[in-house]
Amino acid sequence: MTKSTKIIIVAMTEQLLIGSAGHIPWQIPEELRLFRELTSGHTLIMGRHTFASIGRPLPDRRTIVVSRHLPATPGIDICADMPAALRLAESSADKIFFAGGFGIYRDALPLADQMHISWIKGAYAGDTYFPTFEAAQWQVVSEEGHGLFRHVLYCRR
Repeated sequence: MTKSTKIIIVAMTEQLLIGSAGHIPWQIPEELRLFRELTSGHTLIMGRHTFASIGRPLPDRRTIVVSRHLPATPGIDICADMPAALRLAESSADKIFFAGGFGIYRDALPLADQMHISWIKGAYAGDTYFPTFEAAQWQVVSEEGHGLFRHVLYCRR
């Protein structure tokens, strides 16, 4: 079996803001479309709060939720911790996307091969931030402007 590519996918401001009271602080349909395009056909690993904010399994993707308390839910796999989620994902996935929140991103940062970051323009209020990371460990592979955000693909150096 080939090694799975581990990818962080996140939308955040330049201040690393990712959430506000369990929700995304902005509504940018084009960014959500990009998320769907990039992740369709692949596996998502997310935390319980991120799953709750979405409210349902996303179509055309395998969803693994890391939680010790979430009851069995149709359409998703539940794992008690990140190592168990990774074992499950790696058993069948070529690309594994880490989709939030803070704890998932924190645990995924040392593991990730790539990061897809949508840098949201503007100032927003919120209470949840992406973990700080060492920019020198990442190389920009591509960058695209999208009006309200710019999407950057990084690969680990």
